[in-house]
Amino acid sequence: MNRRILKKYNKSGYTIIRKSELTGEGFDPKYFTHYWKNKKGDVYFFVYEYGFLLKNDNGKEKYVLVIWQDYMTTH
Repeated sequence: MNRRILKKYNKSGYTIIRKSELTGEGFDPKYFTHYWKNKKGDVYFFVYEYGFLLKNDNGKEKYVLVIWQDYMTTH
């Protein structure tokens, strides 16, 4: 279900969406297949090729949605 929801909301490859909108669809951030940590220390969680990162923007929780890229290695 998480993959279907992430695919639905991330058609462009990079999207920012309110947390409540995803969780209202049944999205559960505890279910993921792997993660990737960028150089800034942000940890993106992935459901296969669709990734998400929880951000707090002026007190509002949002998800940054991305699609797995070749430079994102798990090493």
